[in-house]
Amino acid sequence: MITGLNSLKTKPHYPILDGLRGVAALIVVAFHVFEPHARNSSDQIINHGYLAVDFFFALSGFVIGYAYDEKWDKLTIGSFFKRRLQRLQPMVIMGMMIGAALFYFADSPKWPMIHTIPVWQVIMIMLIGFTLIPVPVSMDIRGWEEMHPLNGPGWSLFYEYVANILYAIGIRKLSKTALSILVIVCGIWLVYYSVTSANGDLMGGWSLTREQLTIGFTRLCYPFFAGLLLSRVVKPGNIKGAFLLSSLLLIIVLFMPRIGTSAETWKNGLFESLTVIALFPLIIYIGASGNIKGKMETRICKFLGDVSYPVYITHFPFIYIYSGWVSKNTGAPLSMHILLGIVTFVIAFLVGYITLKFYDEPVRAWLSKKNK
Repeated sequence: MITGLNSLKTKPHYPILDGLRGVAALIVVAFHVFEPHARNSSDQIINHGYLAVDFFFALSGFVIGYAYDEKWDKLTIGSFFKRRLQRLQPMVIMGMMIGAALFYFADSPKWPMIHTIPVWQVIMIMLIGFTLIPVPVSMDIRGWEEMHPLNGPGWSLFYEYVANILYAIGIRKLSKTALSILVIVCGIWLVYYSVTSANGDLMGGWSLTREQLTIGFTRLCYPFFAGLLLSRVVKPGNIKGAFLLSSLLLIIVLFMPRIGTSAETWKNGLFESLTVIALFPLIIYIGASGNIKGKMETRICKFLGDVSYPVYITHFPFIYIYSGWVSKNTGAPLSMHILLGIVTFVIAFLVGYITLKFYDEPVRAWLSKKNK
């Protein structure tokens, strides 16, 4: 039994932010469908789609601060972690299981010997994946150098947990002034890193190497802490059409073509850092400042919010399969690539929805009932 775990009063949530999370998740899936066709970072159609992860971090910081900052007189660190595990961990496990089940169906263009990997090793990586403990490159069984080879997006959940731990053990205690200083320092580093990085972007964070850990923590710290600060210092206003406006801004940013030439990578780095530093907090503020009008908009935001996490954390095993097909069928007609790309997107969405309804919601309901 978890004493007091569900006895805490839940504050009204922001439904538009739920909808924005769903919009970002669908863009991530589309980004990954287009990715195998990109020859380099310049010709990716949804060029900045990977920044959706940075948006998730900012949104998470805002929601965590709003939901928990005022509850620590009744909330313990242990019960906080149990609440977060109850929310996130069931789908982490499902994502790894799907990844393991589909592993041998995905021909890896980077690791042609994928079918020689013994089953016991796949199962071992799956069990490690259940814990989100990252594995080193030497244990990669796919050849993509991912810390979670069965389900790549697990890297962002690893950092999400890191942020939750930092928040619970100390960051929550910071005053607004101290948190503001931390945000400023993280923002300066974010600009410096993105402008001076070799590729002039914030893509990365999924490998257990020094370079990738640096970019991972760079991508995590500013947006999460800025979202937390935003929840403390900004009072939402009353903006009409907030869901449409904030969704359009998010779509425009993530679809923005790469800025500058290969000799001017700093321009793209500056665009990305300013997007994370200024535009994402603005989008969250707009979303938090709006009221949903009508049943249709209410249903859309709720549906997008509900399906966002399951779709995000289960879609990548299907991307592995599609990427392998693309690498082996470069001469196939464009129509076939388009058809299979659409099919991959639809399957990823349907699997996310099905796992939501028949696994995630029932499991979380059971855990909630058990832990009363």
